[in-house]
Amino acid sequence: MYEDIINLPHYQSTKRPHMSMRDRAAQFSPFAALTGHDEAIKETARLTDKKIELTEGDKALINEKLQIIISNLSKDSPVTITYFVKDKLKAGGKYTDHTGIIRRIDDYESTITFQDKTTVPIEDVLIIESDLFKEYNT
Repeated sequence: MYEDIINLPHYQSTKRPHMSMRDRAAQFSPFAALTGHDEAIKETARLTDKKIELTEGDKALINEKLQIIISNLSKDSPVTITYFVKDKLKAGGKYTDHTGIIRRIDDYESTITFQDKTTVPIEDVLIIESDLFKEYNT
């Protein structure tokens, strides 16, 4: 049976142009059947931290340090704040540090605003560090 067709010329359509070898090979190349699946797996594997719940003593210490900063705003001393940033895509987030000169502490909005306009919610603050606290023993 195969002997009948082995010597016949290769068929070429007269209605369609001949496809290049590269285009033919592309038909059989692997493809992503589930678009975005790899990104979803990477996002699921990405780790986030849980927000640390502060004790009343920790909150009192932060409030004490904020009062010291308020009374020394004119000194333009740098302050480093470690605070929690909520993740936009999944539960949890990460802790980040920001260092700068504090311009304003807003009790009504419960925020800390730096001179570079970075705003930190007071409820997300974990640690406040500054040379200002050395003279107050906090």
